[in-house]
Amino acid sequence: MSGEIAEAFARAKARGEGALVAYAMAGDPDLARSVDVFAACVEGGADILEIGVAFSDPIADGPVIQAASERALKAGATLRRVLDEVVPAVRERCPQTPLVVMTYVNVVMALGEERYAKLARERGVAGTILPDLPPEESASIRAAFDKEGLALIPLCAPTTSPARAETIAKDARGFVYCVSVAGVTGMRSELPANLSERLELVRRFSPVPVVAGFGISTAEQAGVVGAHADGVVVGSAIVRAAQADGPAAARQVCAELKRGLKR
Repeated sequence: MSGEIAEAFARAKARGEGALVAYAMAGDPDLARSVDVFAACVEGGADILEIGVAFSDPIADGPVIQAASERALKAGATLRRVLDEVVPAVRERCPQTPLVVMTYVNVVMALGEERYAKLARERGVAGTILPDLPPEESASIRAAFDKEGLALIPLCAPTTSPARAETIAKDARGFVYCVSVAGVTGMRSELPANLSERLELVRRFSPVPVVAGFGISTAEQAGVVGAHADGVVVGSAIVRAAQADGPAAARQVCAELKRGLKR
């Protein structure tokens, strides 16, 4: 199921690095050029690609990714087109890199959870992140994903209690996504002082790697956070760079982050 994801973390660890999960929006600025951005992220050192699928009510996303979502929707980036056009193209150009879709529950439910899981795995997706899916309501979707070998990757929020974090982590597939800051995605000048403690707590419970995301945008931040996690997720800094200066800028951001993740 999540063998591809586990292997990516293992490869990064063997190189003495934390893993970089690079997020970009499928369809931003259009379907074809977003493939170039994803490929550039891998050229810059990204270990796992998080493929954003636009949604009209992206409650977890900050201004940079909300704007990317709007551009993608205008470019016609539906879930089905992402699965049929973007994912196979990225898979062809980055065959060794696990692909993880990040979207919202309604987007998956509109297609049907079982149909989505089947299509996603057929196209080469290894896992999916649904930030608005409560663990208590995830049984049906997890069962559909498990049936097809698609990892349902859970999130732990800053406000998640230790007991709830244990429950979430123990049942995780792929990796656990620890949200660094309260609020939405986006770059922050400072990260919470207790973030390292929360990451270490989740790592004690989790049978799969633990990464931190939200607010991380610099090599220094990646290094500090990566010392207490198996990797980091970076989105807004990559999306902003790609929107301003194209794929080469996304490649440069990823290369800088990877330098920060060397141990």
